[in-house]
Amino acid sequence: MQIDANDVLIVTDVQNDFCPGGALAVPRGDEVIAPILCIAPRFRHIVLTQDWHPAHHTSFAASHPGKKPYESIELAYGAQTLWPRHCVQGSPGAEFHPALHLPQAELILRKGFRQQVDSYSAFFENDRTTPTGLAGYLHERGLPRVFLAGLAYDYCVGYSAIDARRLGFPAVVLRDACRAIDLEGSVAVMETQFAEAGVAVINTAELTD
Repeated sequence: MQIDANDVLIVTDVQNDFCPGGALAVPRGDEVIAPILCIAPRFRHIVLTQDWHPAHHTSFAASHPGKKPYESIELAYGAQTLWPRHCVQGSPGAEFHPALHLPQAELILRKGFRQQVDSYSAFFENDRTTPTGLAGYLHERGLPRVFLAGLAYDYCVGYSAIDARRLGFPAVVLRDACRAIDLEGSVAVMETQFAEAGVAVINTAELTD
């Protein structure tokens, strides 16, 4: 697949808390860094997303007495998986992994900072209606197609890809530059949604200039 001058690489949530040793570590999450750094110089436009939660965010199990991480509850916007406290604003766990050296990135998009709603997608909060502003940014800058990498394949990367398609952007997930949580079959569910939405899934070796 050929990379065009106006394609954008969205590097999703490569933060300390999602990497080995972090509060919500994705298995082998740090392995995404090498392929991301390998392909990044081929993109003229790069966006980084950063999970950025207040200390008592509603998605944290600790915010709900008697609940444990990975249980599901119903909130005003629907089902919400409860997570260990992670990526708290200003904490070391919220920082980008130190090996993710992408000074050429043009935008850092913080998400999940609203107290009462979680945010997996780079485009919408989990209520599926509150926009992050990324779509407007891409439209105004004339960046029509998105390539996605990072953490986690079956959550924030996947939701971002689905929403990109919902908004009319061609979306390509770079599978070997992602790692998954795979919570109760979430990878299979996400890949079914990819097929239905028209999300392309390729490996970085398939990219051409």
